[in-house]
Amino acid sequence: MNIGIYIYDDAEVLDFSGPFEVFSVAARFLNDDEKFNTFLISEEKTTITARGGFKVNTHFTFANHPFLDVLVVVGGVHTKEVRKPNVINWIKEQSKSVKLISSVCTGAFLLAQAKVITTQTVTTHWEDIKDLKIDYPTLDVVDNVRWVDEGDIVTSAGISAGIDMSLHLVSKLISYELAKKTAKQMQFDWSENS
Repeated sequence: MNIGIYIYDDAEVLDFSGPFEVFSVAARFLNDDEKFNTFLISEEKTTITARGGFKVNTHFTFANHPFLDVLVVVGGVHTKEVRKPNVINWIKEQSKSVKLISSVCTGAFLLAQAKVITTQTVTTHWEDIKDLKIDYPTLDVVDNVRWVDEGDIVTSAGISAGIDMSLHLVSKLISYELAKKTAKQMQFDWSENS
């Protein structure tokens, strides 16, 4: 199962490294035909400067990534990203073919801009709840939750909540037992009701 994590300059480091770690650890427990193949995707260049000056090389760009089963759109300084037609169109196109699309933190703004989320119940970082409600008033934006599952769309609150959400995705895609085993291996306190 191909899991692509979209990152960009000024992306929040834990927004992508947390989910990457969850799926990578979960893959250790899976046999080859059901393994998670997790990779980072950027728009054009392969070296991204995330928050705090953290340099990271992506595996693929929009031009050469494999078919995606799951797309994770991360947050960070999203304000430039929502104004990039190429990025918004790519997210919209991917949403038509993936089994599941998710966002961490302010990645919800990118999903909203791409009209992947329009009237659903969603969440984002507590600091950005008000702006998400103002910018996209048809969304049902909730706070004080770690993630919201709307079937084939899952959004999470800020930063570390992406780990909780990713464990939920493991539970949803494979099993609750695998999610619990992954959380234990990561020494992360998690339950489906987090």
